[in-house]
Amino acid sequence: MTAAEGAVPAAAPQPGRVRAFLRLVMIEHSVFALPFAYIASLTAMFLDGGSVDWWTLLLVTVAMVGLRTFAMAANRIIDREIDARNPRTAGRELVTGAVSVRSAWTGALIALVVFLGAAALLNPLCLALAPVAVVPMVVYPYGKRFTNYPQAILGLAQGMGPVGGWLAVTGEWSWDAVVLGLAVGVWIGGFDLIYACQDVDSDRETGVRSVPARFGVPAAIRSARVCHAVTMALFVWFAVLTGGGPLLWLGLLIVAGAFVYEHTIVRPHDLSRLNRAFFTVNGFIGMALFVCAVLDLAVRGLTL
Repeated sequence: MTAAEGAVPAAAPQPGRVRAFLRLVMIEHSVFALPFAYIASLTAMFLDGGSVDWWTLLLVTVAMVGLRTFAMAANRIIDREIDARNPRTAGRELVTGAVSVRSAWTGALIALVVFLGAAALLNPLCLALAPVAVVPMVVYPYGKRFTNYPQAILGLAQGMGPVGGWLAVTGEWSWDAVVLGLAVGVWIGGFDLIYACQDVDSDRETGVRSVPARFGVPAAIRSARVCHAVTMALFVWFAVLTGGGPLLWLGLLIVAGAFVYEHTIVRPHDLSRLNRAFFTVNGFIGMALFVCAVLDLAVRGLTL
C-alpha cells in the first residue's frame, strides 16, 4: 500500500450543516418581522422624499435577517437543555446533535457581525442603538426562568424592527415608528401566548415559566385576544399618524378579519389547529398588510 493509498481523505464540505443551521434558526420565520420593517422604511421614504432608496432597503433586510438569526441561534443554545426535556422540542438540531453548540455559536456570532456591519453602513444612530436591539434578544430565553411573562420580553425584542427600519432611512427618532413597533410587539407577544399553550404540561413539570403555565390555557387565550385587540388599535393609530390612504385601511380590515378567524379556530379546550393559527394566519397577516401598505404608498406617490 502506498502512502497515498493509506492517507485519510480530506474532509469534504458538508452543506448539510448549513441546512441544519438554517433549520435551527427557522430562517423562513423572517416573514413575521420583515414586512413591518419594510412598511416602516417605505413609509419613512415616502414622507422624507417620496422615492425608494434600494440600497437602504437592502441594508435593512440584511440587518433584520442578521439580528433575527443571531437571536434564534442564541435562543436555541440557551434553551437546549429545556428543549431536551420537552417531547415537542426534543427533535431540535442542538438536542439531536445535527448542529453542534460550537457551530451554533459560530453561526450566531457571524450573524451578529453581519447585523452590526449593516447598522454601521446605515447611519451613526443605527450603529449606536444596535446594542440596545441585541439585549432583549439574549434576555428573552432567560426570561422564562425568572418571570411568568417572557412573551412581554419577546414583544419588546420584535417591536424594535419597525423602529430600526425607520431610523435606517431618516437617522432620526420617530414616534410614528414607535407606534408601529408597539403594534408588532403586542401582536407577536399575543400569538406567542397562544403558541406556548401547547407546552403547559411540560413547562410545569420542568419549571419553565409562562402565562399559560402559571394561569392556565383559558387565561392565556383571553390575554392573546386582548393583545390582538390592542394591536389593531395601534395599527389604526399608525395609519392616522402617517395619513394612510384607502388601501392601507383595506389592509387593516383584512388583518382584523384574520385576527377574528385566528381566535375562532383556537379555543382553550381545542388546540388542534394551533399551528394553522400560528404559522399560516400570522404569516398571512404580515404579508397582507405589507402588500396593502406598499400599494397605498405607491398610489399616494412613492416612486421607485
